[in-house]
Amino acid sequence: MSTPVSDAGPADQARDSAPVIAFFDVDNTLLRGASVYHLGRIAWKRGHLGWRDLSRFAWQQARFTSVGENHRHQLAVRDRALELIAGHTVAELEEIAVETYDAHLHALLLPAVVDRAREHLAHGHEVWLLTATPEACARVIAERLGLSGAIGTRIESVDGVFTGALDGHVMHGAHKADAAGRLAGEKGVRLADCWGYSDSRNDIPLLELVGHQQVVNPDAALARYAAARGWPVMHDRPRASRRATRK
Repeated sequence: MSTPVSDAGPADQARDSAPVIAFFDVDNTLLRGASVYHLGRIAWKRGHLGWRDLSRFAWQQARFTSVGENHRHQLAVRDRALELIAGHTVAELEEIAVETYDAHLHALLLPAVVDRAREHLAHGHEVWLLTATPEACARVIAERLGLSGAIGTRIESVDGVFTGALDGHVMHGAHKADAAGRLAGEKGVRLADCWGYSDSRNDIPLLELVGHQQVVNPDAALARYAAARGWPVMHDRPRASRRATRK
């Protein structure tokens, strides 16, 4: 059952001519669980992963859902995913991202958080996803929800084929804050007018950067941090049943 949002929300933000951006994390913020696991499910279905790799992604999903992000485990999954994607094409990943959204991710969306994103749009704000998930997947989510755009982890490619190396950094922690600052600067946005939404202590740099913080389904460390600073907290779960999410 969804808990009502505990702060005033974008409707009460003073209207003026200045643009505003709302930055949303994806995993355990906009949707329940780790999106990369579901990418792995579709990759396995297409024959790109073996059982061992799928089991590793499944274990990571279970741990992430129950206790939140762990940087060491996240790095291990990232390195294996990069190894597996080497030699595959950009077009293949884009197809997998679309199938992943249609088969799994849409059922895991958190309704109150999606409603909040649409509320921002209704008030003329831009809404951008900032996530460690591959940017191809983040763009599909943004497009399907009618959001302004997405910035995710980019993977190096040459002539449309992935090399297995990162293009820049994993979009995580302080790198998210850096990306938000760059985007705000490009668009002439005052960060004090912007919003940040996240579940994770790793996104504290992003939340501290903006003027309006909204904590969603927080891990224990972020819950303590938010309580100490009086940041609003919301708790939400997907409308879909457990059976629907396990398709």
